[in-house]
Amino acid sequence: MKAEYRARSLAEALDILRIKAPTLVAFHVRPDADAVGSAFALAMLLRALGSEAYCICSDEIPERLRFLTAGLQESVLPTSVPERLQDARVISVDTASPAQLGALFETLGERVCLMIDHHGTGAPYADHAVIPTAAACAEIVQDLIALSGVTLTGEMATLLYAALAGDTGSFRFSNVTASTHMHAAALIDAGIDVAAISQKLFESKLYQSLLAEKLGFERLQLLEHGKLAVLTFPYALCMEYDLADEHLGTLIDVARCVAGVEIAAAIRGTADGRYRVSLRANGDFDVASVAARFGGGGHRRAAGATLEAENIEVAKRLIVDAAAPLLRGE
Repeated sequence: MKAEYRARSLAEALDILRIKAPTLVAFHVRPDADAVGSAFALAMLLRALGSEAYCICSDEIPERLRFLTAGLQESVLPTSVPERLQDARVISVDTASPAQLGALFETLGERVCLMIDHHGTGAPYADHAVIPTAAACAEIVQDLIALSGVTLTGEMATLLYAALAGDTGSFRFSNVTASTHMHAAALIDAGIDVAAISQKLFESKLYQSLLAEKLGFERLQLLEHGKLAVLTFPYALCMEYDLADEHLGTLIDVARCVAGVEIAAAIRGTADGRYRVSLRANGDFDVASVAARFGGGGHRRAAGATLEAENIEVAKRLIVDAAAPLLRGE
């Protein structure tokens, strides 16, 4: 950690948020429900505190999450930022390292004055309020709203509940704590439609996503006596079946849900010739340490990285060689 980047308490983070200034709320590439929900809820808090706020990301919000931002903002791409906000300060959410900001870091990195995050591993690039015990970044944003005295609106609560449910797998993952349920209860008390949110997040999938899962299952391999599941998805499949990156987000679930699997990896090719790796552990294995070997990070049981390799088989071998020793106790 660089000396100039300070850890901030929630009270200190709120002091920064209270400074009235045009603000861009940035979040990570390939945005998930926690990134989107936390960013837009934080933007609402900033507006309530007197600052103009606009959410921004290197990638557009996936279609399956557009229900969260309908009527709030048409696009999050840098090209959509109003001219009056071009020089605004930047606050990031749910983004543990510069690499996760993608191209935004090259243009906005030096203007990030605060990062709000819950990942246990990463590379701080600004003063930061990081709480690894939070199941989702949404918990931190919710605490900031409560600390500020701003009324938690139904819109805020919907965004935060979706974020919380998304990062906990509908409250099924090991990151769920009693505090997580208490946060969810407060959001439900705000009058949100839990059933509708859950249906849109977990029970409704695009046809292309189901197709990607089918194609991914056909390439699934079980190694280490069935304890390690590795799914490879070459970029050529995306070209052949007209699949976008947002259709591939559930490939890791295909690998993780096989009975007996303790570590799962989904490796998918990208248009620029690199490989994005998602890692999950069903047991108590530190897959973040595997991701860290390739410049990535995340949580102990859920992490990711982007790596360069000659081809997807080489990428697979790199991941297997790094993950298998965990299962062997080496």
